[in-house]
Amino acid sequence: MAETEPVKSSKAQDFESVLEGSARGVASFDDNNKSGIERIQHLLHGNPALVPLIVLLMSLAIFGVILGGKLFSPFALTLILQQVAIVGFVGAAQTLVIMTAGIDLSVGAIMVLSSVVMGQFTFRYGFPPEVAVLCGFAVGGLCGFINGTLVARVKLPPFIVTLGMWQIVLATNFLYSANETIRSQDLAEHAPILQFFGEKIKIGGAVFTFGVIAMLLLVFVLNYVLSHTAWGRHVYAVGDDPEAAELSGVSVKKTLISVYVLAGLICALAGWALIGRLGSVSPTAGQNANIESITAVVIGGISLFGGRGSILGMLFGALIVGVFSLGLRLIGTDPQWTYLLIGLLIITAVAIDQWIRKVSS
Repeated sequence: MAETEPVKSSKAQDFESVLEGSARGVASFDDNNKSGIERIQHLLHGNPALVPLIVLLMSLAIFGVILGGKLFSPFALTLILQQVAIVGFVGAAQTLVIMTAGIDLSVGAIMVLSSVVMGQFTFRYGFPPEVAVLCGFAVGGLCGFINGTLVARVKLPPFIVTLGMWQIVLATNFLYSANETIRSQDLAEHAPILQFFGEKIKIGGAVFTFGVIAMLLLVFVLNYVLSHTAWGRHVYAVGDDPEAAELSGVSVKKTLISVYVLAGLICALAGWALIGRLGSVSPTAGQNANIESITAVVIGGISLFGGRGSILGMLFGALIVGVFSLGLRLIGTDPQWTYLLIGLLIITAVAIDQWIRKVSS
């Protein structure tokens, strides 16, 4: 005998029709009665890099008017890129960690230690420069692996882990190098590959270094990976809600460890680029890399609470700082004004992030 569907009572049918009508009414209200502010809020929530891009364009326009077009010369614009190249590398590493709702205070120290290892392995131990570079990457990856393991498996807070790693790596750097700087002349004679990222390409009045090109390529590749791969979606999911990510099948521990390892490798790449930028291997370089990377990330609209943001926003944030620094210098103002304005930008960026996050709450 064929089964028949249960006949719903008239009351049940009336109740369902009321619910459907209410749902349609709510949807209609949501779609048609949003204020202009709410629409902007939703737009910025879906496009986190839009705010720093707007600020960057406004900064260029304002300084361009004040300086009478000096800022828009090819040389000045590419000079800004050269100045923020190292911050771009380290900021990319910092972005990956912050997207998982963590923070890495050791990125600058890992960068410098990796560069010191590349130099010392070449001149102290006689390693071929190519092998020394690989050793520097191994050191960066190892530091990242230790950070990731302590955060993911031992469940220690990222702030505490990376603060401790920062101190350990900083001390190791000075003890190992004996505070010795390897001169530019020695590198150029015996290990020119270590200065590779400092080589320049001139296109008209624009001057690009290989370090700038590598940084831009890294940012665009990471932006694609985070936006179009399963690993990138896992990174966002872990930062947004690790428990929900675990329930949906994401291996939170493996994802966290992979993020910290990749961040360590990027820091090693930054160390190699730092040698090219300075022309020498200095254990005292990159003292402000941690703060500068966090500044670029925050101004770039990447949420410190994890799960939201774009690595392109970090690049825009770094460029904003570069525009302010060069613009104020060309105007001839006191350098302290740069710190004052950047500080205001940081606070404003966090306030905007809090406002935009209300969309998802």
